[in-house]
Amino acid sequence: MPIYQYEIRDGNGVLKKNVIEAENEKAAAQKLQEQRFTVIRLIEQQATPRSAQWGEFLFNLKGVDEQAVTVFCRQFATMIGAGLGLSRCLEILAEQTEDQKLQRAIITIRRTVEGGAPISAAFAEHPTVFNSLFVNMVKAGEMGGVLDEVLNRLADFMEKDNALKKKVKSAMTYPTVILVLAVGIVIFLVTFILPTFVNLFEGMKLSLPLPTRILIAITKGAKDPAVVLPGIGLVVAMVFLFRKYVRTPMGRRQLDLFKLNAPVFGLLTKKVAISRFARTLGTLLASGVPIMQALEIVGKASGNEIIASVITTVRDSIREGKTICDPLRASAMFPPMTVQMIAVGEETGTLDMMLSKVADFYDMEVENILGALTSMLEPIMIVAMGGIVGFIVVSVFLPLFSLVNKLGQ
Repeated sequence: MPIYQYEIRDGNGVLKKNVIEAENEKAAAQKLQEQRFTVIRLIEQQATPRSAQWGEFLFNLKGVDEQAVTVFCRQFATMIGAGLGLSRCLEILAEQTEDQKLQRAIITIRRTVEGGAPISAAFAEHPTVFNSLFVNMVKAGEMGGVLDEVLNRLADFMEKDNALKKKVKSAMTYPTVILVLAVGIVIFLVTFILPTFVNLFEGMKLSLPLPTRILIAITKGAKDPAVVLPGIGLVVAMVFLFRKYVRTPMGRRQLDLFKLNAPVFGLLTKKVAISRFARTLGTLLASGVPIMQALEIVGKASGNEIIASVITTVRDSIREGKTICDPLRASAMFPPMTVQMIAVGEETGTLDMMLSKVADFYDMEVENILGALTSMLEPIMIVAMGGIVGFIVVSVFLPLFSLVNKLGQ
């Protein structure tokens, strides 16, 4: 459908510019006039050139900034609480946001809302920007007439969720940098420095020690296309096959099970998953979303097939008139303390508050594990890097010692 750029004046005489989709120029003008706008200019946008199409493709691949969505949510709630209309709120927010993908989505949402559609339906048209959790909470707030409260609660949830993600990423940054530097140094030594020593050792006609022979084999192999190219091909093939396998239901499930049971990191993954489950479900229930629908959303947002299967069991239990805590206890995925707190929340009618407390507790647990993990990884990586450098030094100097002893005789 063609897109038209327009200039109009609203009922207050304010000049505005935007775009609109319509079958033809007459239909576009009619749409604007139906909204009581005075049309000043209406120009059809030209076909997008191939370079611009490629830029649009790359733009669509780019994700939206989560912090920008959080700020949008908080400001939207404040404006609605102040009594501004939805269209005016969206117009102001579109001008203020710096994230281009979010800005484009807000402009489209505003046009949809002005056309008479519910705002939750307008948000649902942009799943790459606003996920199902966001849409369903907005829908609940819209139906209950408490949209500003729900948006504030949603902003609180996103702030805590983003803070948890940042803690995990920041804890992994230092070990990752050290690992990359170590690999880079080893590649540089093997590729550029060690070949000089290899030529020297081969010209000595000495009986070389085992570490030196291993180092020579590694150095030659790293510069031999007959070894490097098949090695790269094998690695690429293995990565391709692995990614293809984990896209299958069985592969995805086995990978998620490994993540939960992996040494050291498995405990961290499990606590992050429990925290996300509790906070998401508690936020949805506090916003008025029915529990069956809330559990469905939580299952999709969990990102782990094992957790999702447990949540499916919980839904089946509730459908049969049973409690939430029984299937959680049977799964052995959730610790007894968590199950007991959820059971107390069910009995007292404060399930959303209990889930929020569970999430806060596990956020602190995650922070403590990350601190301990970082402290443990630093000396391990330093020792490993020292071991690699030590092996190279020993491999280089052993033949030199043998040469000195031979000359001394």
